[in-house]
Amino acid sequence: MARVVDRARDVPGIDRIVVATDSEEIVAALADREVEVLMTRADHESGTDRVAEVAGHPEFAGYDIVVNLQGDEPDMPVGAVAGAIARAAAGDEIGTAAAPLDRALVSDPARVKVVCDARGHALYFSRAQVPYLRDEADLASARWWQHLGVYAYRRDALLHVTKLPPCLAERMERLEQLRALDAGLRIGVAFLDASAPSGIDTPDDLAAAEARWHVTVPGKR
Repeated sequence: MARVVDRARDVPGIDRIVVATDSEEIVAALADREVEVLMTRADHESGTDRVAEVAGHPEFAGYDIVVNLQGDEPDMPVGAVAGAIARAAAGDEIGTAAAPLDRALVSDPARVKVVCDARGHALYFSRAQVPYLRDEADLASARWWQHLGVYAYRRDALLHVTKLPPCLAERMERLEQLRALDAGLRIGVAFLDASAPSGIDTPDDLAAAEARWHVTVPGKR
């Protein structure tokens, strides 16, 4: 989490950084980081719901855009966060980001794919291979985009979508952003030029992150 806080501080134009958590362990880990920490309820189903609890406080009413930079995304590119914010600032209800995905990884369900229209608005997110390559003859022009788990919400859109029940596609894919699409909200996508590390969702992801950081975990070799 400390790495995520440091990454947030690298993003230009951020007015306020708040760590929203229900974990006393995280509070203790950030004791020397001089960052604002707010305790939330422990029954939230998603990080977006947790962020909405904080954003709903009257003291945050003056903020037009609320960014959800998740605690399992310590290597989120600064450009992805800034790009998501730019999409929301330009009028999209939600901004997010995507990076090119190697074909060898398109079938990995841990790599969420996004398909967009010509204006950069998300049409669908999936753990499956979308778009599907039916004919190998089209491989030369085929391209897949990995969704990067950062969201910049217009505050009213955030408070609206988190009051809605999960939709069927969200429950099936376990992807909370599908609730917003189902409700008709526009999700604008900022596209990066280069691939980006995935979030830390699996033991393999953690091992890869430790290797990047040159960290030795006690009990491991």
